[in-house]
Amino acid sequence: MDVTSATAAGIPGGPNEDWAAAADGLMVVLDGATARTATGCTHGVAWYAAQLGSSIVDLAADRRVRLDDALATAIRRTADRHRECDLTHPGTPSAGVAVVRLDGAVLEYLVLGDVTVVIDTPDGIRAVTDDRVDRTATAERADADRHPLGSAEKQAALLRMKHAELAARNRSGGYWIAAADPTAAAHAITGSLPSDAVRRVALLTDGAARLVSPFGLLDWPTLLDLLDTTGPPGLIRRVRAAEATDPSCLRWPRNKRGDDATVVYAR
Repeated sequence: MDVTSATAAGIPGGPNEDWAAAADGLMVVLDGATARTATGCTHGVAWYAAQLGSSIVDLAADRRVRLDDALATAIRRTADRHRECDLTHPGTPSAGVAVVRLDGAVLEYLVLGDVTVVIDTPDGIRAVTDDRVDRTATAERADADRHPLGSAEKQAALLRMKHAELAARNRSGGYWIAAADPTAAAHAITGSLPSDAVRRVALLTDGAARLVSPFGLLDWPTLLDLLDTTGPPGLIRRVRAAEATDPSCLRWPRNKRGDDATVVYAR
């Protein structure tokens, strides 16, 4: 595989809560969930994503370990590293996770939370995304989308939306994400394909996938073609250019003008 990657903070010079790694046929991308409320943790979301990501890489490198089992153990290991924090707090740091692993004749994938894996096969494009979080807090989300970014109304609506999301996190009928409970890994979307049927694969945080959703400026095949020609840095530049045309976040309703964006791309 020829693997390239890029990441950029949503605010230039600001913290980046995404995390990524790629080596030896294993690719991992994490999207740390923005904390709009207290978390009960002194370490922060970026620390959590880095700890969890490193553990996933370590565990998933063993091809005998299933990807969901690797994620469950990584969540438990990460929790063990900060038991002094209040891990029962509803806002405890969390992250969406995408893993792709080449294991001989098989390409395996796992998605949990708002991260996307796009796979190009002779039968077409397979986009694996977990949209369960978008199906929670729908009334609060619609209210937040009505207001321009930077307004007091938007800020208050986003806080209400976050509280409603957290009430649905890691429970039946809500959505699942890596946090402190390893049982969330059992709810990941997993699958596999013959490796010789895969031409290209991309792992994207939602900040990098915006050109497809919600912007609707590209479809998945065109996004992969863009990665072929400009690479991951070019895709992120294109995202930032589109965001700049909608500073109020009303044309494309969203919670941040620019989100952390990360891409790992393999051919």
